Formats: sequence, structure tokens, C-alpha cells
Amino acid sequence: MTNLELQNLKYPIGEFDCPNNISKEHIESWISILEHFPNRLENLIKNLSDKQLDTQYRPGGWTVRQVIHHVSDSHHHSYTRFKWALTEDKPIIKAYYEERWAELEDSKSAPIEMSLNHLKAIHFKLVYLLKSLHEDDFNKCFIHPETNTEVPLKKNIGIYAWHSNHHYAHIENLLKQKSWI
Repeated sequence: MTNLELQNLKYPIGEFDCPNNISKEHIESWISILEHFPNRLENLIKNLSDKQLDTQYRPGGWTVRQVIHHVSDSHHHSYTRFKWALTEDKPIIKAYYEERWAELEDSKSAPIEMSLNHLKAIHFKLVYLLKSLHEDDFNKCFIHPETNTEVPLKKNIGIYAWHSNHHYAHIENLLKQKSWI
């Protein structure tokens, strides 16, 4: 496998490319992606067996099961970061080692229903929150400790819309490659 082929498997929709000027339309589109993602994901994987769920989406990558649990964990963190930024002045968020979390036993073997249910709940709460915000709220920021940069909430919405589509594409591409759909 070439480096380009591996890169395409890692980033099937490309890396996140944030527009310089994030418009109201961008935000609305990204919120819509977040609103519909849990049901789209569930519909994509609802007929997979445990053996299929335990298949890596790429060589050296996570299994479908690990991806689903990762998305649940990651989006939980994101929701908390939104709340911190809305209630504190540029808080420094807590980073976490997602690759280590993915190697914990619950990520490797737990039923996916728990993370699907969690995603539905956390996205319902997140979308409800985002739709209630005023325009100036989207400019509030948190500071990511790994880069020491300010992340405006409007950009974080885009990051998590991309993150949803990014991991959806990982799974969808595997299903197509294996002729499971």
C-alpha cells in the first residue's frame, strides 16, 4: 500500500478545511450534519454482525466498534467544551489520549448500542444548545492545551460536523469495499 493510498484511507473526505470567514450558512449546515449524524450512523451499521464490527476500517486502524465508541467519547468531550466556553472566559480545556481510550476494553468489546444511544442523547443536547445561541456566542472560545490556540465555537461546530462525516466515511468505505452494503 502506498503512502497516498493509506492517507486516503485515513482521511477519506480530506482533512478539515475551515473557511476564513465562517458564515451563518456554514454554521446552519454544520448544525444540520450534527443533528442527523446519529441516525445516519445507526442506519449504516444496524445490520452488522459482531465479526463485521470487529473489522478494522484500514490496516493498522481501529475496528468499526472502536470507531463508534470513539465518536461517542469524542463528541461527549466536545459538548463539555462548548459548555465551558459558554460559561467561562476562554477556559483551557482538558485534552485526552483518544488512541489510549480506543484501546480500553469497553471500546474494544462493548455493545455499540450504548454509544449509539449516547450519541443520540449528546447530539440532541448539543444541537438544542447550538440552536439557542446568539450570534456573539459563536465567537466565544476555549484554549486547546496541545496547541495553546483559541478555538472559537463556530469553528468547533465545523470540526465536529467534519469529524462526524470523517468517521462515517471510514465505516461506509469499509462496507463498500467488503460488499456489505
